[in-house]
Amino acid sequence: MKRRVIILTIVGTLYALATVHGAAIRSGFDSFALAQNDPWSPLTPLGFNLNFFGVTYSSLYVNTDGCVTFDAPFTIIFAPFALTTTTGTPIITPFFADVDTRDGGSGVVRYGSGAVDGHTAFGVSWIDVGYFLRHDDKLDSFQLVLIDRSDRHPGDADLEFNYDTVLWESGDWSGGVLGLGGLSARAGYSNGTGDPGTYDELPGSGVPGCFLDGSSTGLIHGSLNSPVAGRYVLSICNDQAPTIPAPGALLLTLIGAAFVGQRRRSIAR
Repeated sequence: MKRRVIILTIVGTLYALATVHGAAIRSGFDSFALAQNDPWSPLTPLGFNLNFFGVTYSSLYVNTDGCVTFDAPFTIIFAPFALTTTTGTPIITPFFADVDTRDGGSGVVRYGSGAVDGHTAFGVSWIDVGYFLRHDDKLDSFQLVLIDRSDRHPGDADLEFNYDTVLWESGDWSGGVLGLGGLSARAGYSNGTGDPGTYDELPGSGVPGCFLDGSSTGLIHGSLNSPVAGRYVLSICNDQAPTIPAPGALLLTLIGAAFVGQRRRSIAR
């Protein structure tokens, strides 16, 4: 029986060394916007069918706090929790944190349909967004793009986590001080059950400082299955047996990016 698998194919340190440092955020995907006081969107069509852990979805909810969910919106979120636990609803998140767009200096969450390399896609952009409670002294910019890959197999898709700026990692309610420390951001996915093999997180999730631009392990410095720095591509494949990636594989990629960053700083001196 064919089964679904999300493949995190790692090409290792040499791939990180070859990344192109450019804008990871894709343009477009901005037909709709969440109002500053809206924590989530109405149920919104994806524009294609996504087979996510054996369940087919054609619509989702966009949540202010850096994620999309499928069965229901998150009605109460004060701090990011581990995606390795029972989340209650399927979730995909490039930056699960306490986003707050209510201050005038913050951008709003925008989303909509588009195309990537000729494939139908749906994207959500959190551009220049602040953090709870109404802070805009630090702003983050990141994006999720879901790309239809039914050309490979019905229900297949690619997930892109794109990062341009990560200056804060936590809100006041999450124990952060001026956006730093506390229960810091997480990135990954879960089908909501907490069952083994149904979730994964990027290394550094929940670890203060790891995702920030100023860290050698910052999200903007690394990449996954992409030559663009700050872009992490995960493939959902429904015609392969599950493959569990080596735990340290992505860490090797980030270490490679860290080496490049250190080398460039040394040259700059």
